[in-house]
Amino acid sequence: MTAIRPRRSVLYMPGSNARALEKARTLPCDALILDLEDAVAPDVKEAAREAVCAAVRAGGYAPREVVIRVNGLDTPWGEADLAAAAGAAPDAILIPKVSHPDTLVSLGARLRRLGAPERTRVWAMIETPLAILRAEAIASAAHDVDTRLSCLVMGTNDLAKETRARFVPGRAPMLPWLATAILAARAYGLDILDGVYNALSDERSFRAECEAGRDLGFDGKTLIHPNQVAAANETFAPAPDEVEHGRAIIAAFEKPENAAKGAISLDGRMVERLHAEMARRTVALADAIAARG
Repeated sequence: MTAIRPRRSVLYMPGSNARALEKARTLPCDALILDLEDAVAPDVKEAAREAVCAAVRAGGYAPREVVIRVNGLDTPWGEADLAAAAGAAPDAILIPKVSHPDTLVSLGARLRRLGAPERTRVWAMIETPLAILRAEAIASAAHDVDTRLSCLVMGTNDLAKETRARFVPGRAPMLPWLATAILAARAYGLDILDGVYNALSDERSFRAECEAGRDLGFDGKTLIHPNQVAAANETFAPAPDEVEHGRAIIAAFEKPENAAKGAISLDGRMVERLHAEMARRTVALADAIAARG
């Protein structure tokens, strides 16, 4: 099993807000998206670019994963954003409005020419109707190692804007799109993050949406305020009884008498080896979260 990196809580931080960039070093989220796109007004985009890249180079964000979201490569700021981000060497660069796998292929070539370190990965926003229709093709770009693709991020606000779908409790209009993107991500070994929740004062509904996203299969949730971090961390972490049961399944299959068995009885229930594989991931995620301290 490849190493698991918790991505329960992934917080957008506006790149034009120096105080926010500093505060981000102390927040208990798993990852930060330092944003040069939606959260930054056109007249301060260049200043935000300089500030974000300087902050990333200065460091101090560990163990948080640091991601820079650039402006679209077809905008006046995109290419300069990409060059600066490549030089700053964050953990990943988030590309907005990816609607075709060729975008990722071209991006990989650009990053290579710019000398971006190999450890800098690419995350792709899934936030247009074409992105949903081409989700499998976009995710398949991960098979080309030069694309560096490692994670998909749902842009539910943009999807609502483009489709005219309404935000309703339970997100019924969006569920087919969310499920399609999750299937595409899993088919090609990618992580995938749920979109943001916009109502900052409705903690109960926020938690309910986190739980629904977790049950649907998301690895975590993108967030717009530090107050959302705790609920996301709790919801997307394995529950203690789930971890305990996972360890019991692993231990049972490791017994010599079960070495050749495809299924065993444990606590009155039939357990197959696929359950052991699921348990190993659950335990690995719990251990990775515990290691963060």
